[in-house]
Amino acid sequence: MLDHDAASLNLISRAFAGQEGGLTRDDVLDNITLFWLTKTAVSAARLYAENTTPFFGARGVTLPVAASVFPDEMYRAPKSWAEQAYPNLIHFNRLPAGGHFAAWEQPGHMVDELRTGLRSLR
Repeated sequence: MLDHDAASLNLISRAFAGQEGGLTRDDVLDNITLFWLTKTAVSAARLYAENTTPFFGARGVTLPVAASVFPDEMYRAPKSWAEQAYPNLIHFNRLPAGGHFAAWEQPGHMVDELRTGLRSLR
């Protein structure tokens, strides 16, 4: 969790260095405690360990897809790629903040994106 990528490491590290903004020390400790107490760290890492397909190799996914691109994510899919990979792309948006752990870092943006992206499916 702490060395997932450089942006996430910086985000988490600054909380422990006493810097303001972003995650707090309690946010980080709460998340780690949740993994520890529920014994889900291994199952969370399983996706990375057992995946045999390219992470960015999606093609021809026909069910409705909403894509939210966060600026600090390791891979920021261009809209042209998303349209080719997901012929039924119903929402595409670039966000002003957030990274790989967007739901944790930017919960407001994440909720707005879920609501906006899935609204047409009601």
